[in-house]
Order: sequence, then structure tokens, then C-alpha cells
Amino acid sequence: MFPPVQVHSILFLVNCLRLQPNGIILAGTLVKDQTIQLSPRMPLMRTNHFVWKCIGDLKTQKVAFDATIVYNEAVKSVNWHLCNTSYELEPASFDLVPNVLPIGPLLASSGPRQSLGRFWPEDSSCLNWLNQQAARSVIYVAFGSLTVFDRIQFQELAMGLELSNQPFLWVVRPDMTKESSDVYPDGFQTRVAAQGQMVAWAPQQKVLSHPSVACFISHCGWNSTMESLSNGVPFLCWPFFADQFQNQSLICDVWMVGLGLNKNENGIVPRQEIKEKVNELLANDGIRTRVTELKETIKKSVGQGGNSTKNLDKFVKAMQI
Repeated sequence: MFPPVQVHSILFLVNCLRLQPNGIILAGTLVKDQTIQLSPRMPLMRTNHFVWKCIGDLKTQKVAFDATIVYNEAVKSVNWHLCNTSYELEPASFDLVPNVLPIGPLLASSGPRQSLGRFWPEDSSCLNWLNQQAARSVIYVAFGSLTVFDRIQFQELAMGLELSNQPFLWVVRPDMTKESSDVYPDGFQTRVAAQGQMVAWAPQQKVLSHPSVACFISHCGWNSTMESLSNGVPFLCWPFFADQFQNQSLICDVWMVGLGLNKNENGIVPRQEIKEKVNELLANDGIRTRVTELKETIKKSVGQGGNSTKNLDKFVKAMQI
């Protein structure tokens, strides 16, 4: 199962660039930041946002780049490339890599069998809290299983949520900050007792499908992106590494169902930026309309007779031959 098709398009680009004599790639590292466009129907990309450029130090980036090349060669040697997306979400990218088969979005079953793809015990008590909130009022905040904040950024996020005056559900993992304790601003937990709910891990799909959720402050991981789109929830984008920057580009520039959060000169997303972007997003009827339409498009794609369903049936039949 592969990431968004736009990433495959970048892999295609990698091989092309390595054949050029202009030195754009040196020892697996792009020598300068620049903007490119793979197709007129695709968004502009910053080369510093390529997957391998957003992982660790130069040594780690070189390892990731080399692994990307090996991966790209392996893709050429197989008959089927299954991808957790739908054609309707990334048609321009599919034109560059037509042998990738979209069969998604694939979400864990909502039945009694629970997904094993989680790292912490889920706190389902937050669903009862959501039941008490008004429709489309809650800011859901979650950054996946790997994102780590320093104290300053963590506290700016906390204050931004408080200043928004909106109810919020915030997933705060035990290892989310570099400090082990006392990371909340002084008095924060007391002040937001009636406004917010903090949990170590949430049943995300159930949260995103809840009618009280208004928006999702997200790291833009692909699974989170698919889950939010499938439930018609708009984004405030806060990417950190790997493909998350490209995913933000799709969300904000292609699908236009979210807004980005900007850092200040110190590399911090300040509290006022968080407050203002929350208010801007919640007041944007155009984004709400587009994400609702995209939800219906996805529903059709994975439904009976939809493109993703047809592709999955095609794959299953081929395996039976």
C-alpha cells in the first residue's frame, strides 16, 4: 500500500533529474531550494519539501533518498501498485503514474473489530464529552504518533486553543513534549476545564465522524487526511516531516479544504495565529462546501460501482486467475 500518488510523481521526477548534467541533485541532496511543477494541473512544489528532505539531518536524508531510489526501481518490476487514495482526489498525478491502482480511501471498520493501527490505548470517554457540544463547534487537535513539541510551542498551542473561545478536543500523548511534566501554561487546565478536553489518544475515526466536530488541526499524515476528508471535516494544516508538506499542498492548494498555519521569525506558530486561523476557517463557507462535496465524491468512489471499488474488484479477480 502506497502513499499519495503525488509522492509517486516525485519519485518519477527523481529519476529524471538524476540523468541531468546540471547538478540539481548531488549525493542524494538537492543543492538549493526551488519551486517546480510536475504538471500544469498539479500544484507548485518546493524541492525542500520533497519527502527525503524533511527527515532528520543530512545523513538521514541521504539514507531516505537512497531508499527512495530503490523503492522506485521496485515499483517498476511489479504488476500491481495499490494506493490508499481515489482517482478523483489526484487525477493529475495519476496521469504521470498510470499503473498505480487507487482503491481508497481505506478506513478501519466501524464494526466490533477494532483497528490495530494505533500506538496508545484509546480514551473513548471523549465521545461522551463530544455528545454534549453543539454541532460543528469543536476543534479537534491531533498530531499523530511521532510529532514532538518543545515547551514554547506546546504552550503557544495551548494558549491559542484557549483564546479561540471554541470547545476543543486535544490529543496530548504522554511523549508529546520533550519535557516529562508541567508543560501546560500556569492555570491552563483549570481555566479550560469547561472548554476543552485533553486525552492521551482518541478513537480518531469516531471523533471525526461526530457531528460536533468543526475542524481538524492536523499534522497532515495521509491516514489522518483520508479520515478527515471521508467525514467532511476541514483542516488547519501543521505539517512536520516526510510527505506531510505535500499533503498540505493538496489540502490547501488543490482541494482547497483547509488553511495553513504560519510560523514566526523564531519558527514558532504563535497563539494569535492559531486563534485567527481557527476563526477564519470556521467562518469560511466555501471551504465547508468544498469539503462536503469531496466527502460525497469519496463516498461514491468507494461505494458500489465507484472507481475505487472497481479497481479493488479488478485486483481481486486478477489474484484468482
